[in-house]
Amino acid sequence: MQRILSAELAAHAGETVTIQGWIHRRRLLKSVAFLVVRDASGLAQVVITAPATRAELERLTEETVVEVTGLVAANPAAPGGTEMVEVALRTLSPLAVPTDFALYRPELSATLPTQLDQAAISLRHPRRSAALRVGAAAVAGFRAALDEERFVEVHTPKIVASSTESGANVFGIDYFGRRAFLAQSPQFYKQMMVGVFERVYEVGPVFRAEPHDTARHLAQYTSLDAELGFIRDHRDVMAVLTRVLARMVTTVRERVPSVADLPGVPDEIPAVAFPEALRIAGAHPDEPDLAPAHERALGEWARDAHGSDFVFVTGYPMAKRPFYTAPDPAAPRYSNGFDLLFRGVELVTGGQRLHAYDDYVAALAARGEPLEPYASYVETFRHGMPPHGGFAIGLERFVSRLTGAANVREVTAFPRDLHRLTP
Repeated sequence: MQRILSAELAAHAGETVTIQGWIHRRRLLKSVAFLVVRDASGLAQVVITAPATRAELERLTEETVVEVTGLVAANPAAPGGTEMVEVALRTLSPLAVPTDFALYRPELSATLPTQLDQAAISLRHPRRSAALRVGAAAVAGFRAALDEERFVEVHTPKIVASSTESGANVFGIDYFGRRAFLAQSPQFYKQMMVGVFERVYEVGPVFRAEPHDTARHLAQYTSLDAELGFIRDHRDVMAVLTRVLARMVTTVRERVPSVADLPGVPDEIPAVAFPEALRIAGAHPDEPDLAPAHERALGEWARDAHGSDFVFVTGYPMAKRPFYTAPDPAAPRYSNGFDLLFRGVELVTGGQRLHAYDDYVAALAARGEPLEPYASYVETFRHGMPPHGGFAIGLERFVSRLTGAANVREVTAFPRDLHRLTP
């Protein structure tokens, strides 16, 4: 008999079907036993009354993989409104070794380090696996939105010859006897590909050798990058980003309806210039950047003043932006760049880029950077590049804010940070 998933049981009421999955929980009462089977789609309740089948269930352990064949009966109190009765039970794997924490409880009792040490098991918990589903849905929405706006997905190298932003926070590697690095971002390559397709995006890992040990930083994370040509300035990039975020949230809502308190994305996200952002946050007017406390204050302001979970901060000082950032023509000390804050945390960095070769030569010289390490990148701009810009979304940080997770590691399958290289 062909297997069905637990979520499909309601469509087969009155029929005999087969499900397969993990023993999520056993409840052995005096006159009846209940078995909850977990599969990729959810949970199914199984009622066991036959003595021989009950004896077999008593021998099994949670997380053992089993097959259940039986009749589907309506029961409003059961998951999905149905349960299986008159069943035959068969094991599909050796008995599972008991876990260090109960996966059937609503919340995992183990500490986060223990969960991460045993990630292959803790990720089976419905709350942990749901966070990964949110990430998958967010990526699907990102791709769908940009595909509809004629972006082309590209795949660029993660082993590079030079750093993208700063040589101080890259992972160096030995590349067949030559010095190389793990890519901090696909920035250079996605700009090059604007010269090919005009609009491109990439979903992939990036690596930051920053010795942060906080709840919001990882040494490797998934970056959702987009770059588009023939823009007027950074505001065109912000408009595309707004539509992308709306599609991402909508896709999460459709695919993972259990997620509560999803934000609305306004047609126009409120924006505040950097000097005004400092004033709102109560920061000194000479601050070159926003601290986490300032971001939280701006998040509260956006919620109170605009009813928005999102707020753009535009015009960061050029001194705090990468060398490829275009300055504001009316105020060259400031950039045509932006950050997007989501619920008081920086989520996106983006802006308009330089697009003329001479401007790149001058920008590198102004920062005391040699041209040679960037030669193959900068050479692109000698051969005709349109005004362009882009953005990058940190996927794990986005998911953590959507789900209310206190630590970005809670929504990452196998996080890499200052201390963790396994599993």
